[in-house]
Amino acid sequence: MTRHPPRPPPVVSVTAPDQPVGLTARARPWARGTVLALYGELDLDSVAVLREALDRALATPGTVVLIDCGDLAFCDSTGLSELLDAAVRAWRHGSRIELARPRPIVRRVLELTGATDAFTLRDGPPP
Repeated sequence: MTRHPPRPPPVVSVTAPDQPVGLTARARPWARGTVLALYGELDLDSVAVLREALDRALATPGTVVLIDCGDLAFCDSTGLSELLDAAVRAWRHGSRIELARPRPIVRRVLELTGATDAFTLRDGPPP
């Protein structure tokens, strides 16, 4: 009998309903945890999408969630607050959140608020 390797978990996609731009979060597994790719705008109208995706990704203690910000066009203070809150939640459970490829507009928000100290920032694409 031939054994096949186990199938990886499916990619999970969460989208802000009824929003002209909104936010889409797509999760996929990687060796150290979850890559969470964000597409669109992270603001008051779409922060619930991020929260739901992060809650799923952080369900297992001791994991790393790498948030790919390469296609994140905008992040307001509500989105930043959720990222920081999630970093604290992750830390409490032995996990952590890292950010990859933040666009200049998102990086500027992180720098102006001092939030760059809360995350490991990666310039390259997620693994």
